[in-house]
Amino acid sequence: MKTGERAQTPSLWRAPDLSFNWWPVFLRNLLVWRKLAIPSLVGNIAEPLMWLVAFGYGMGALVGQLTVNGEPVPYILFLASGSICMSAMNAASFEALYSAFSRMHVQKTWEGIMNTPVSLDSVLLAELLWAAFKALFTVTAILLVMLALSISHSPKLLVAWPVLLCVGVMFSAIALIFNALAKGYDFFTYYFTLVLTPQMFLSGVFFPREQLPPLVRAISDWLPLTNAVELVRPLFMDEWPQQALRHGGTLLATTVLAFWVALALTRRRFRA
Repeated sequence: MKTGERAQTPSLWRAPDLSFNWWPVFLRNLLVWRKLAIPSLVGNIAEPLMWLVAFGYGMGALVGQLTVNGEPVPYILFLASGSICMSAMNAASFEALYSAFSRMHVQKTWEGIMNTPVSLDSVLLAELLWAAFKALFTVTAILLVMLALSISHSPKLLVAWPVLLCVGVMFSAIALIFNALAKGYDFFTYYFTLVLTPQMFLSGVFFPREQLPPLVRAISDWLPLTNAVELVRPLFMDEWPQQALRHGGTLLATTVLAFWVALALTRRRFRA
């Protein structure tokens, strides 16, 4: 290199440098978590099941049935199909925020892993897929309870299962953006308050979005959780989703964009 010539710094926004090296990181997280699997399962499904029982059976007795796409639907089925998407969102977000931040910033686990041939890009991909797996683990348990309660026996639930996995991947990618920006655990309060909570109430989880003012509904059409619910709810009703390509494309585009942003911000954090 000539005198005075500086080595070019790779762009933060370069394409991901991924390989199958993410698998040992994923396996490491799985082996650590295995010791806490039962408490984790109870913690992840207790809250959504309380929502389901309290509102589904309690408020459902008052509401009776709702009309969805011209079809009468029991309120508990309406709530169950929305709340399971919300559970995937919350489970993926919690893992990609608190647990990932602990491994990245507090325990310095990522730095230790990157002393091996595993790159930062592969570590982040492993965290994304691990958080999505935790979300899938949670929704699978909830699905089994819903089947036991005879809320839905639609064969199309087999299609809903991989859709919920994609929902977990998407919200994991979004949460990793905030993980890269966080200086401490308190920062995540902003994410839950300003990002997740509005989606819970504007995405048609608890009531039909037709009740919303036109402007608010227009905004809610493009919320990630709304598109997830619009894909999953018809499957619970033994129907195929309307505009499935639009909703699925929105999930895919959001996931790719969010992961790219999260990767760039994480690279910047480790470069500092």
